[in-house]
Amino acid sequence: MHGPVDRGADAPPEAVRTGRVVALAVVAALGGFLFGYDSSVINGANKAVFAEFSITSGFVQGFVVSVALLGSAVGAFVGGGIAARYGRRRVMLVAAVLFLVAGVGTGLPIAVWDFMAWRVVGGFAIGLAAVVSPMYISEIAPAHLRGRLSSLFQFAIVIGIFATQLVNEVIVNLAGDSASNPLGPLEAWQWMFLLMVVPAAVYGLLAARLPESPRYLVEVDRTDAARAVLQSIYVDDVAPKLAAIRASLDDDDGRSRLADLRARGTGLLPIVWIGIGVAVFQQFVGINAVFYYSNLIWESVGFDAGDAFLTSTIISLVNVAFTVVAILLVDRIGRKPLLLIGSVGMALSLGTLAVVFETAPRVDGAPSLEGAQGPLAVVALNVFVAFFAATWGPVVWVLLGEMFPNSIRAAALSVGVMANWIANFVVSETFPELVQVSLGLAYGLFTLFAVLSLVYVWRFVRETRGAELEEMDALEAGRT
Repeated sequence: MHGPVDRGADAPPEAVRTGRVVALAVVAALGGFLFGYDSSVINGANKAVFAEFSITSGFVQGFVVSVALLGSAVGAFVGGGIAARYGRRRVMLVAAVLFLVAGVGTGLPIAVWDFMAWRVVGGFAIGLAAVVSPMYISEIAPAHLRGRLSSLFQFAIVIGIFATQLVNEVIVNLAGDSASNPLGPLEAWQWMFLLMVVPAAVYGLLAARLPESPRYLVEVDRTDAARAVLQSIYVDDVAPKLAAIRASLDDDDGRSRLADLRARGTGLLPIVWIGIGVAVFQQFVGINAVFYYSNLIWESVGFDAGDAFLTSTIISLVNVAFTVVAILLVDRIGRKPLLLIGSVGMALSLGTLAVVFETAPRVDGAPSLEGAQGPLAVVALNVFVAFFAATWGPVVWVLLGEMFPNSIRAAALSVGVMANWIANFVVSETFPELVQVSLGLAYGLFTLFAVLSLVYVWRFVRETRGAELEEMDALEAGRT
């Protein structure tokens, strides 16, 4: 058991080689760029894919979009165990290869089942990246920078989403409506997927140059290598840090296993349930329904295809800009306050959307936004994205990467991220059917979950700002 946790982060920051640690975190966060690209490229390609394979059923359309999330859940579930056994860096390399293969496979499918299979491969890579990147960044980051550096993962995700939006729009404009296709024998939607090969190759090449996590190196008794990595980050003597890492692992054999998460009565340790809760609420507020289906939503309520693409691009830009706000604030005001602020803002903006869509006049069974309703819906949706991007988007990844003790981090992070992807799948699979019933109902449900997330964070989430990873045992002990 360790001493009291410095949750106020008022102590003078440690002397570190900031450029070095930022560079390491940026490379690790590139997995988030591919996460964002692969998960959102379907937004620009979905209509073309549905037409290519003659998919008309709303259920099947939803499954084609969301099937990658099943791969993500599996990747997340096994990712922690692989990272604990073989190291964080090797998992990044595997993810990079899978992203590259998935880009080629989805760009050159022979049938819809083939296309979905490659989507699952890409999803598996996303699951691996979603586990290993936050884990690696939290394990190499000094406590006073950990929130900002861990937020780079979400920043990379939203940059990937925004890049996808721009790439899709450029490709669509190049293709045009003319009979002569300037993109060659391939269709525009195929190029959208194939271009993922470029960032995947860059990620693999850079990840190959990363040092291994010092905490993994201590786990496998490579103390000298761990010392060298820590010395490349910290200016002062790193012997106390090595001793603290070793002490946090000495209660067991140092290997994180799913069995270590079990507890009598509740099935899992309380801290694991809390991690699952924040991971699920991040998805149940509906953020990915916006990014997977935004073009279709805007076209369905009367925007033409060009306006729908522009509106979705603006949303992606807002997502990027307000993620920067989170990076600036997460180590200053803390994780819990940001989550509470985000829950309030999301509830108000989602509630506005629910009212707008529910009260809009209907044409052929679909809402038609008239007068001020259109601009109000656009503003409310952008406000929702802004609050999510400044709070729940990055902060959940920060918490999942740091809130678990060293001895269970890999396994607990796998379970939390898997829960995130299962929740994402539920939202993505059910949203098209909900839209056919009522957009107002869909956004009303998201509003409800935003309100519930406020209560959940207030009741269960502890502040981790300023705490060393080796102090998380003490923080959790204080709960009981």
